[in-house]
Amino acid sequence: MPATDKLLAGYQRFREGYYQEHKEQLVKLAKEGQAPKIALISCSDSRVEPSVILDCDPGDLFVIRNVANLVPPCESNDSLHGTSAALEFAVTGLEVESIVVLGHTQCGGIKALMDTPASNSSDTFIGKWMHQLESVRHEILCDESIEDQDERYNCCERKGIKHSLENLMTFPWVKERVENGTLKLHGWRYDLSRSLLCEMDTETGEFIRVN
Repeated sequence: MPATDKLLAGYQRFREGYYQEHKEQLVKLAKEGQAPKIALISCSDSRVEPSVILDCDPGDLFVIRNVANLVPPCESNDSLHGTSAALEFAVTGLEVESIVVLGHTQCGGIKALMDTPASNSSDTFIGKWMHQLESVRHEILCDESIEDQDERYNCCERKGIKHSLENLMTFPWVKERVENGTLKLHGWRYDLSRSLLCEMDTETGEFIRVN
């Protein structure tokens, strides 16, 4: 059976179930457009589904997904900037009130970064994308107190979230709104194995479990 058959069967269940039960809300979204209050930057990992983990309805989240839930720095070159374009629309078009960087454990992008020698990091699209965390990778590898590779992954995942929050502030329309209090930035990390959510303390940088 083709894998897409599962999707088509799911669509039929959606049409006969969820759509019928929430038709008024979905039609309203179609007619009036979207107005989410939150933009969420998530990993492309198939195990991390923000609307399921956070129990959200259609229209609640403006989700931006990429490898390792990274936010690149604001750049003005001629490269294609999918994540930056989505952020610009969320902030200046939709005027979201919060941006959440949602990281997770067992991230394949982080693992690829930590396991690949820096000299080979630009050989693939993933390597080029993850290279923006090269300074983080170097810092972790030079930290002699971190001896276990799994802990290096975990450390890089946490530092990657912090790095993305710092990069968000390089965008002038983000910085301006954060400073005038109309936009808030949040760093969250989801534990796949234990289904636990932690939030980064902006003062200490520590990740604290959300009760």
